[in-house]
Amino acid sequence: MVYISRKSPIYVLCLWICLFWTFHMNRIRLHGRMGGLLSLSIMFWGSSMLWQFTPLISNMAQPSLSLHTPLPTSFTSDVPYHGDWSILSKPGTMNIEKALEEGKLVEVVSAVRETLKSSSSAPVSIAVTGDSGNGMSSFINALRGIGHEEKDSAPTGVVRTTQIPTHYSLSHIPNVELWDLPGTGATTKSLEMYAEEMQFTTYDFFIIIASEQFSTNLAKLAKIIQGQGKRFYIVWTKLDRDLSTRVVSEKQLLQNIQENIRVTLQKEGVCEPIIFLVSSFDPLLHDFPQLRDTLHREVSNIRKHNLLKNLFDTCEKVINDKAITLQRQIGSESFQDKLGIQNADDLGKFLNPYHLLFGVDDVSLQEVAQSTGKPMKQYKDIMKSQDMHTVLTEDRTLLWLNCNTVYYLNLLLSLIPVFGNTSTHYLRVWNQGRLFDIVAEDTKTIVKKILTDAISEE
Repeated sequence: MVYISRKSPIYVLCLWICLFWTFHMNRIRLHGRMGGLLSLSIMFWGSSMLWQFTPLISNMAQPSLSLHTPLPTSFTSDVPYHGDWSILSKPGTMNIEKALEEGKLVEVVSAVRETLKSSSSAPVSIAVTGDSGNGMSSFINALRGIGHEEKDSAPTGVVRTTQIPTHYSLSHIPNVELWDLPGTGATTKSLEMYAEEMQFTTYDFFIIIASEQFSTNLAKLAKIIQGQGKRFYIVWTKLDRDLSTRVVSEKQLLQNIQENIRVTLQKEGVCEPIIFLVSSFDPLLHDFPQLRDTLHREVSNIRKHNLLKNLFDTCEKVINDKAITLQRQIGSESFQDKLGIQNADDLGKFLNPYHLLFGVDDVSLQEVAQSTGKPMKQYKDIMKSQDMHTVLTEDRTLLWLNCNTVYYLNLLLSLIPVFGNTSTHYLRVWNQGRLFDIVAEDTKTIVKKILTDAISEE
């Protein structure tokens, strides 16, 4: 059974067909005052049903974008959208907002490049965690390249030394904070409570320290980190002790350690991470040099990812608010005049003006392509509103509402005085609004590609 929403234009169209048929059948079958009263009652009921849908287009259920939500009365186009200034530069982000509001995507490209220059050294927080006694503090000192006795070193010892989260800087990677967290064995609380107490969500990356054995506890900790969408490394410390007491070859020992870690993680459903086998007392041996190089690249990727997310969140909000503001004007004669539309029933005539409003018309996209050095086809190919054929191919509801059958049914409905015109207007506005939403979504897709391409070039 196919369910049709009572707020769907298809529902309203079917309702009007039933009303039209019932009205005329009553006129034929019934005569006199009783027949007239019955027909009038049916039309009154139909009008009350229709008024649930026609007055406020902003309350319609849309197939995808939620761009019809009414704006608060205090809204103005000058509302700032920028958020985390520790990652984004204020002037650069404001320039991006202004370019999007004016539909000038080529200026978005320039503003993004300026923002990247000032955001390439954004702060990154790395949490070092694991079971108590695994040598987390010793590892931090080794990674920082300082001895245990130096003034700024992390305290180490046989007993648990880290009581509260403590941060240290990395000299070879600027603007990175290493957070030495208390070990999981320091508390009887569950791992979930440990993660909440240590504020896992505030860190960009994790290094899980293990030695002697990779416990199920650590695998569950890795699962919590993975569940938060964060990346992590597994670092096996005290390799020097393992090598000094081995009863198998060095190669076999290293394979056994890595296999044990993989199997334990797999049992908890954790994706296999990068594993490093090191000795905190020999930071120039084993996997330690590789760990340093990999971590340097990881920090760079984290900065790019965070920058992309923050920039796109900002851009998405600007586009959404612009779309909502303009969406409220759809269906009005003044808006059609502004777009230069003569025939409001020809949906195809709205496509290019909508493209121009958002700056995704062919001329604008060609300017963007020249600025980014990418073929214009790359931007056109990801659009669902390239032309009306593509629009109707991608959107079955619009395809159905613009077929010949519906066209003639609409003509039939228009014969009903007052109510027929209301139904026709409703369907026309819904079509225009849906096409508008598709163009707005295409704008987001293109902006995301611009941002991704610009950041990947850095």
